[in-house]
Order: sequence, then C-alpha cells, then structure tokens
Amino acid sequence: MLKWWQERVVYQIYPRSFKDTNDDGIGDLQGIIAQLDYLADLGVGIIWLSPVYPSPNVDYGYDISDYKAIHPEFGTMADMEQLLAEAEKRDIKIVMDLVINHTSDQHPWFQKSRAKVDPYTDYYIWRPGQGKKPPNNWTGFFGGGTWQYDEVRGEYYLHLFAKNQPDLNYHNPKVIQEVMGIMRFWLEKGVAGFRCDVINILYKSSLANGKPRLILTGSEHYLTQEGTHEILRTLRRDVLDHFPCFTVGETVFVTPQDALDLMEPSRGELDMVFSFEHMETDQYIVKWFKRRFHAGRFARSISKWQNALPWNANYLENHDQPRSVSRFGDDGTYWEKSAKLLCMMLLSLRGTPFIYQGQEIGMTNFDFASMADLKDVESHNIDKIARRLGFPQALRWKMMQETSRDNARTPMQWNSGKHGGFTESQPWLAVNKNYTTINVASQLDEADSIRAMYKKMIALRAQSEVLQGGTFEAVEVSRDFFAYRRKLGERSLLVLLNFAKKNRDASFAGATLVLSNYDRKVYDGKLQPYEAVILKES
Repeated sequence: MLKWWQERVVYQIYPRSFKDTNDDGIGDLQGIIAQLDYLADLGVGIIWLSPVYPSPNVDYGYDISDYKAIHPEFGTMADMEQLLAEAEKRDIKIVMDLVINHTSDQHPWFQKSRAKVDPYTDYYIWRPGQGKKPPNNWTGFFGGGTWQYDEVRGEYYLHLFAKNQPDLNYHNPKVIQEVMGIMRFWLEKGVAGFRCDVINILYKSSLANGKPRLILTGSEHYLTQEGTHEILRTLRRDVLDHFPCFTVGETVFVTPQDALDLMEPSRGELDMVFSFEHMETDQYIVKWFKRRFHAGRFARSISKWQNALPWNANYLENHDQPRSVSRFGDDGTYWEKSAKLLCMMLLSLRGTPFIYQGQEIGMTNFDFASMADLKDVESHNIDKIARRLGFPQALRWKMMQETSRDNARTPMQWNSGKHGGFTESQPWLAVNKNYTTINVASQLDEADSIRAMYKKMIALRAQSEVLQGGTFEAVEVSRDFFAYRRKLGERSLLVLLNFAKKNRDASFAGATLVLSNYDRKVYDGKLQPYEAVILKES
C-alpha cells in the first residue's frame, strides 16, 4: 500500500522567479495562488516551496533571519495562509524548505550569540584561532575557507557555505528544541512536510583538521555522522510522527548505503532522499569541470539507485541545477523531442517524481553575456577563485554557462509578452530571451507540446499501478540507449529511451505501444532520434 506522497507528483517553485503580481520584479505568494489552477490542470499533487522566510538574500532565501515569518518581498503570513487554503481546495499539498544547518548572520540568535547573550551563546560553532590562523583547515561548499573572525565576540565562527551563513551547533540541545518549534509552527498551519536542506551535514563530530583534498577538506568530520542520525530520529519521534506529513532530504556525497541508513522506514529518520550521483555523471570531481554527457553512465547511475533504495525521490532539475534539456538532451534541433524523452523517463521511474518550474515547458539554460548578469553568490565566489588561479576569462565563463545555479533561476516564461509575462517591471534576474517561443501560453492548448506530454505522463502514472508501485529492472544500457522494465505481478511495461541524434534498432517481440514522443500508432522496433516509447508486454 503506497503512502499519499508516493502516489503524487511534486512541483518545485522557486518563488522569487515564479510569478510577480505587484510589479516589483520579484515573484510572490499571490503569484503562486494565481497559478494554482494551472498546476492542478497539470496534475500536480504537491508543491515544494523554496524558502519564503525573511532573509538578507545573500543566498536568496537559504540564509534565513526569521523562521516563523514571511519575507515582505513575497507577501504576508495572511498570503501564506491563503495559499495553503486555496491549494487544499484543489487537493494540492504544500511542502516547505527547512534550512537548519545554518541561519543568516542577521538572525537574532546569531546577533545574541556573538554578544554572548544567554541562552544563545553556544547556538553556533565558535572557536578561537590558532594564532592568526583559523581554527582548522576546512574548506567550504562555495569555495574558500569555512571560518570567519567576528570582531564583537573575538572568535571565529564556522560557515560551511557563505560567510553570512553561520552553522548551528547541534551539540546544544536548545538548538534542537528551537528546530522542533519551527517545524511544529508550520505543520500546525497545515504544511504537509519539509524538504530538508543539506540535512546530512548537521552534526560536526569533530573540528580537527581534515585530510587535505581538492574540495571540502574536513568533510569526513561532518558528512552523515551518527549524531545526525540521532537528530533525525528525534525530529521524527517528537514532531513528524504526530502529523500526516513527509520529509525528503537533500543529502550530499552519500553512497546508496548512506542513503538507505537515512531513509529506511524502520530507522525512523527521513522518508526520501535526493541523491546526487546521477547529476554528477557529466563532471570531473566537481560540478564546475564538465565532461561530455554520456547517457550510458547516466543510466547506470539511475539504475543503481533505483534498486538500492526501497523508494527514490526522482529529479532532473531544481533551483541549484542547470536545465535538464540543455544538459541531458539537445536544446537545439531536438529540443522538443529530448525534453519529452526526459519527461517520460522521469515519470516512469520507481519513486516520487519532482518537477522544477519551467521544466514542463522545456525551459533552457540562460543566455546571459557576462558575470555582471549573474546574481548567484556561489557563481561569483567560484569565478573569483578561478580568476585567482589563472583560469582564462573564456574558460571561466564557459563554466558559468554550463553550471551556474542562475541557469535554473531565470524567471518563469508565461507568455510572449514583456518579460515573458513574469512581471511588468524590471525582473530581479533577466528573463531568457527565448521566452518569445518557449512559454506556457504557446503550449497550453497545443496537444503535442512538451507541457502536454508532462500532463499525459502524470495522468498515466496516476492510472498505472505498474508505474506507481512496480519493480524496476534495467534491461539494456549502452552509450546512447536506456531500456528498463517496470513490473507488478504479471503486468509489465518496457521503457525505451534513445538519447542519440540518429535512428536505432530496438526490437522487443510481443510488446504493444502505450506512448511515444513521436506521432506513431504502432511500434516497429525502430527508434527515431531522441525517441522514447513505453510498451506494454504481453
């Protein structure tokens, strides 16, 4: 028997870029409310909201200064309550982003901690330096060091991300109590769960020097520690188990066994995890050094995780990742076909599918011309480091074009009007100029559009017990081909994906066509470029 969050499809909204209704160039909660019917028509059952809390916006919402309020840029608490009520009318659940590894340095907790005001003195990780050097040699997720000296307190504080995002101290039981209070606050308002940001790095077992490495020196002291497992079990037992909700954790650098330990139901921790391995198959060591996409490598990773976990959180895009059609497909000649292929794959895998805003219309990577166009703090940090290391400007910009988080953050393209219908004023981040051809309005009534394929696949998954609950078995994986079987009892479906720009023979006897991203009524054993087919096996 599947749980409600296993049956539904999740749609992630990055509110800042979704829909602006008060013409300040920033998306808002009323913009989301205005588009609930659009999402209901698509078949969405859960909305995951990226942070809408007050924030100085150093990391655009992932540096939180108040966990129990709404950023005025997005609206009011009344708007949030209206969103919950209007979503419920359409049988859509709302999931909040829970960012509890760190806060903003503008959070009152941090301001009181740096002044040593009890009980906040030890809410963060403070240490004296080693002479004029930081407390240890750790390096962070945004590049550079992880310690910032604070003149007020006369000590260094730990920040695994930006210096404006101090890490919370989970050795302090009061911090865990605060987090439980935050969770109860939102669950009591009707939120249906949480997407938990970098949740497997909460607990720092030690602050000793790390083994020197190219990236994240010191990570052996905080990645998926037993202390984090204990925190997650506490949150489950004392809060989550008392509400009809679910959690999905963003878990960095995890093996399948690590992931299983975090989400295996009997352990009472998370319900699902986002793994990263399939999203790392087009890179060398770090995401900024891209290598040519290899569909076979991609498929092998997906297959491994499909079978390693009892249930997967399946995704190809989010607010931190480049657009999937630009990355795993072909955003030129085969833009439409490859976007539909990725749709059919995502929605036919075993697990809960997560769609990111704009993915359903085939939005592509940005078309910016220079660093001056980018807002992302991580991108600017990496560019500075690369410049310091002597990387030529052309290479640095290529890294940004392929990898910057702003690829996913350009505003939603609603129509071919001014700024793609996102806003009437200057948008906070420029709209991709292809909005004149890639937009919601042009696809809404088009039976053969990318959005129509998403709607069709969401409906097919909702109707198919095999796609929802069936087993996964990889049938064939090669350089440009991925075939797998979903089976439940005696019923089975075969999914064939041709990632190549040429035809391919793929004959499977006794199978009849259910769906193709090409206009065909029968399957003749030959796949066209970027063709995806779902076959029913007799």
